[in-house]
Amino acid sequence: MIYHVSVNGSDRNVGTADAPFRTINHAAQLAKAGDVVKVHGGTYREWVKPRFSGENDRNRIIYEAAEGEHPIIKGSEVISDWELVEGTVWKKEIPNTLFGDFNPYAEYVWGDWLVEPDNTVHLGDLYINGASMFEAHSLEDLYSDEIRDKGCQNDGFKYTRSIQPPESTLYRWYATVDENLTTILCNFRDIDPNSALIEINVRKSCFTPTSVGVSYITLRGFEIAHAACPWAPPTAHQIGMVGPNWSCGWVIENNDIHDAKCGGISLGKEASTGENQHTVGIRKSGHRYQLEATYRAQLAGWCRERVGSHVVRNNKIHHCGQNGIVGNLGSVFSRIEHNHIYEIGQKHEFWGHELGGIKLHAAIDVVIKNNNIHNCTFGIWLDWQAQGTRVTANLFHENDRDLMIEVTHGPCLVDNNIMLSDVALIDMAQGTAFVHNLIAGRLHHANVLNRNTPYHLPHSTIPLGFTQVYGGDDRIYNNIFLGKGKEGTAFTECYDRYSDAEVFYEEFKDIVREQKGGAYIDMKQPMWIKNNLYTPEARPSKFEHRAITCDAFSAELTAEGGKWTLELSVPESAIVRDCDMISTDTLGTPRLVEEGYENPDGTPITLDRDFAGNLREFVMPGPFASLCAGKQTFTVWDE
Repeated sequence: MIYHVSVNGSDRNVGTADAPFRTINHAAQLAKAGDVVKVHGGTYREWVKPRFSGENDRNRIIYEAAEGEHPIIKGSEVISDWELVEGTVWKKEIPNTLFGDFNPYAEYVWGDWLVEPDNTVHLGDLYINGASMFEAHSLEDLYSDEIRDKGCQNDGFKYTRSIQPPESTLYRWYATVDENLTTILCNFRDIDPNSALIEINVRKSCFTPTSVGVSYITLRGFEIAHAACPWAPPTAHQIGMVGPNWSCGWVIENNDIHDAKCGGISLGKEASTGENQHTVGIRKSGHRYQLEATYRAQLAGWCRERVGSHVVRNNKIHHCGQNGIVGNLGSVFSRIEHNHIYEIGQKHEFWGHELGGIKLHAAIDVVIKNNNIHNCTFGIWLDWQAQGTRVTANLFHENDRDLMIEVTHGPCLVDNNIMLSDVALIDMAQGTAFVHNLIAGRLHHANVLNRNTPYHLPHSTIPLGFTQVYGGDDRIYNNIFLGKGKEGTAFTECYDRYSDAEVFYEEFKDIVREQKGGAYIDMKQPMWIKNNLYTPEARPSKFEHRAITCDAFSAELTAEGGKWTLELSVPESAIVRDCDMISTDTLGTPRLVEEGYENPDGTPITLDRDFAGNLREFVMPGPFASLCAGKQTFTVWDE
């Protein structure tokens, strides 16, 4: 069955091309396995809540844009007839009946691991001609001419916007809610709101089922914007502007997803496994509740057959307050590929430990491939249980941090990426393999002995055990380190606190034989470091087996018309063609997890292909098989 939806239709119609429905959600209450919902051009202001599942990958329910048309789903409503109060400040009184049982101007951004703001921020937002405004801290702030910028401090690292704060921070709104009315005051500056498009977000989501287990859905070809989705920590029901809500087999492709208050796409967990219990009750640490969520998830049907295996590809995801893609537990066995993710967490109205272009917990056997991620607070943040995760052939640039891997035990494979930001990597994990990357910025490493996190049976959601992160146990092969960053920048020398792999296991045998349990914490884990290329500004580890040094080496990224090119100025001394081919066999297994660096189906990996998929005839450092001396230009992203 093919159902048609049009802004000129009616939900009293039968849903044919000649008699289309008016709302997508009406079609979503009827569509079953094998059905297609074709949505024609126009703006649909609704929350689409699919009711039924597809049966399998071959017999799914498809929601798609009609050919050549541009449908838009928005969680906002247009607000007109503004009343001038004073100067450039205008007022609008809105009946609370517009919002139903969810008023985002009476709801706050709150929850576990939210660290800031020092003021209260609501889930509501307001848009002038599509651009998000800023919430005023107070009535005094509403009238202020000060351009605001707000950096956030955590663990000695300052997270600030990648660019200077725009003058749009002057465009501010302030809301109050009483029993009957929501009153919004806005400083529109030089804009007449009655001659502009003014929208306020009203709905918590735009395309998410309210029941769990609504599987095998395809969503393609839409613009989706303006949802008042809440803060999404790993210990809460993670609701995004779009998401499968604890199901399996979704395909989210070819969409333009933007301006979510918090998360654009959520592949996260449902509510029964925990709902901000640390913030609500403060009986235990958030870490403890999150650990419990893993085991509660088993009771909620967390397995390959029921959860995960999603595909998120070819989307533009941008201008979201917390994440482009977020998820704890629910992203397992998924693929995230060829998405353009930018301007995430850069508005800085709030901050916490859960920001990122992609922020995943328990990304078991997830492949993150060929994405262009830039101007984000974190590019990718993999937190807890990144077991079998592969981050490959991604382009990172202009992020505050390109990649963070935290409190996970491996195996995690990071290969053939281009990482151009000032800070490339925060490694607070173990058992990660970094191979054939081009890394411009600095590295930071730390162990984590005050938290225990789970590891699993290979290619499974079943927990096998849990332990703290001793640090080390990493493999660093065939990378290029450019030495970009401030004076005192650290590269692989930050791993000097650990052990040479050739020495470690001889000493470790004695500890095991003597059953000296406490000595495990003191024993410095092994590092495998070999055949990496360093410019004069980058410093190798003392454990490096053949550090290759070269003369000045520069990289310049430019963009034009949706195509991004990287120009490299390569010295002759950087051309080394006798490095080792890296594979599942050469990488071995992390000490604790004892699972190989392999594909999600358990087959071996050989890194004989470069960033663009070209075959490596010679094995050289870096993500390009055809590196030559002199200036070379590579296309590294094409829309």
